[in-house]
Amino acid sequence: MTRSGKGKELRFVTANTARIERAVWGKHWWLSEPDLTGTRLLTLVRVTMRPGTGHRFHYHPSREEIIYVVDGVAEQWVDREQRRLKAGECAFIPATVVHAIFNSSKKPMTFLAILSPAKARGPFLVDCYDEEPWRSLRRPRRIATASAKASASPPEPWRRRKHAKSAKTAKKQS
Repeated sequence: MTRSGKGKELRFVTANTARIERAVWGKHWWLSEPDLTGTRLLTLVRVTMRPGTGHRFHYHPSREEIIYVVDGVAEQWVDREQRRLKAGECAFIPATVVHAIFNSSKKPMTFLAILSPAKARGPFLVDCYDEEPWRSLRRPRRIATASAKASASPPEPWRRRKHAKSAKTAKKQS
């Protein structure tokens, strides 16, 4: 069954049907994932990262990833190699390879993350920014972390929220 509750996957995803999450580093629009579109092979998320923030070193045990910069400049790490990616440029990250992305500019940066497969056993990602060599490789400047949030924050690096349309519908029903 899908988010619509009707058992039909979406073929077109709009601002009203995308699943939105707010991470400590910015807003995520989940545009294709199994529960939304029924995909088995591709996950697509659009992220707008605030200036001075980043998604610190982590890896995906069972997924490959492409990062495509839409707007701004990304400081992209793949293993121990760092590159500045501008709009229209991308990085390919094989499964199990440690990587990170930062916005060290003073303007928001938007990128697409495409991961495959959409469904896999094990965790979606594994954080390793507190382990060597990643801990010493790049010291965060003003990089937000989940632990910097109030103690009421969940252990995930982001908080899930239902789309505003779903929340309004729930209010009308009560």
